Amino acid sequence: MAKYGKAAQKNVESTMRRRKKGTLKSGSGRKVKSRKQAIAIALSESRKKGAKVPSRKSSSGKSKRGAKKR
Repeated sequence: MAKYGKAAQKNVESTMRRRKKGTLKSGSGRKVKSRKQAIAIALSESRKKGAKVPSRKSSSGKSKRGAKKR
């Protein structure tokens, strides 16, 4: 079973083209140069549109395990 739907794949594909062209911007308005950041933006946009994309990983587990009060 595929994790990502066709709509999400197309969105990632077009976002990567926009990054390569130099027209992809982040939320702050700066140009995106990082490949990983471009993919993250594409998946976020896909989630908003309702495409089949797994939910984001939460980082709550790290903070709970590491800090113990005595």
